[in-house]
Amino acid sequence: MQTGRKEFELGRNYFELFELPLTFDIDSADLSARYRDLQRRFHPDRYVSASDQDRRLSLQMTAFINEAYQTLNDPLARGRYILGLHGMGTDEETDTVMDPGFLVEQMELREHLEDARRAPDAAPRLAQLAQDMARRLATAAEELGRRLHEDSASSRLRARSIVREMQFLRKVLQEIEELELSA
Repeated sequence: MQTGRKEFELGRNYFELFELPLTFDIDSADLSARYRDLQRRFHPDRYVSASDQDRRLSLQMTAFINEAYQTLNDPLARGRYILGLHGMGTDEETDTVMDPGFLVEQMELREHLEDARRAPDAAPRLAQLAQDMARRLATAAEELGRRLHEDSASSRLRARSIVREMQFLRKVLQEIEELELSA
């Protein structure tokens, strides 16, 4: 299959790749349909008789499409990615300064998690805590979308904080799910 080099554009951002506007609000069904279309277009099986370079590019493009889809399909990763496109990293590993109120909440959540884990009726308590974390993540994702839509420096700073808070909430939710599996 002979292709033009333009077809293999690895330098595009993920939104351009999926031909979507650069916005936090994405229709997941539309994203999935676009993903399937791109996968069909660039699947390595379509390039079996192409040049070595085009076969390699097909594999790279498929990996790029998968990475882009995973990022855009996940609200936390999508928010982090959009902030990065605006030149703002979230620096979760090195910047430990966070809102004191949220830090207090983190400690309280950890205590609730430990209490639930040790309780004789651990399963329903963990399930309730998991529902609470999922609700809080959804609420945070909504606020993240609003902040990114505002597109101002102060809104992006708040969005950065929300991304970091969501990272913590997701980690707690994952710990709860692991505890539920082991219970």
